[in-house]
Amino acid sequence: MNNLPEIRDIYIPDGVSFFPIAYGWWVLLTGLFLLFFMIKLLLLGIKKSKKHYALKTLKNINANSPVTAAIEMSELLRRICTVKYKEAAALYGQEWIDFLNNHTEDKLSGDEANLLMYAPFMKEQNSPFNEMAAEKLKTFCKNWIGANL
Repeated sequence: MNNLPEIRDIYIPDGVSFFPIAYGWWVLLTGLFLLFFMIKLLLLGIKKSKKHYALKTLKNINANSPVTAAIEMSELLRRICTVKYKEAAALYGQEWIDFLNNHTEDKLSGDEANLLMYAPFMKEQNSPFNEMAAEKLKTFCKNWIGANL
């Protein structure tokens, strides 16, 4: 009896591949991706909520009395600066106006700048400023908040 025809060559299997990855790795990678996405979404929501709150507060400021409106706008801008620009909290006068102008493309000048500078120190009855200056200051504040928050 000759058994040699039934003998076959030795078969060497292919090497072990990294792919397809096991299901556990897919679940782990998906979980990490979702965690990263949720953190980014949360940080974006926090950033947008500060901006939304500041713009909503600015919208509620009534420009009928220019001095009161300027004081409220100055307070709002200073509150933003205490969070983002610590060095600006103590600025006043022309330094305050220069700081605001350095952090936006729209520049504040003329009656609007004077209103923002001098409003905390004057009475409403003696104010030389009109509602138009307060409206322009409000527009500047809206643009400044949009650029800095």
